[in-house]
Amino acid sequence: MPSDAVLYQAAALCLTYPDDDLIARLPLLREAAPQLREFTDHAAVTPLLDLAAHYVEVFDLKNRHSLYLSWWHDGDTRRRGMSLVRFKDVYRRHGLEFSGEELPDFLPAVLEFTARTGETGLLTEHRTGLERLRTRLAACGTPYAGVLDAVCAALPASHPGARR
Repeated sequence: MPSDAVLYQAAALCLTYPDDDLIARLPLLREAAPQLREFTDHAAVTPLLDLAAHYVEVFDLKNRHSLYLSWWHDGDTRRRGMSLVRFKDVYRRHGLEFSGEELPDFLPAVLEFTARTGETGLLTEHRTGLERLRTRLAACGTPYAGVLDAVCAALPASHPGARR
């Protein structure tokens, strides 16, 4: 697995709701993706209940820090439905069927897809939303900002026709 793929997979784990599995994997994440050290160091010394409460506060209470990429482009409009279908189509073209509990544009799912396939198109097409999310996370001082910093830094340059 190329180093960016490892980073994308590690970032996906860091951006999901924290549980015992995340805590058990922290030493591996620290070793495999040193770009995420700010977050992994924080998670290693923070009680799980506090991590979970912080995750809910940051990501679940308002769309201000939405982990759903199409929300940044489409908001809560009808157009978002077509964007979600497009995510599923991209997964299918790569031989994957999206069957998660989350919507197909959920950032950890997109990061895992990118890690597995090497296809960065969904991330680069939504770079503007990722950058806005990164800026907002940094402004609120959460360790999750470091995860988005690493993801954004690893993305290839935008290609012509990318969604903005």
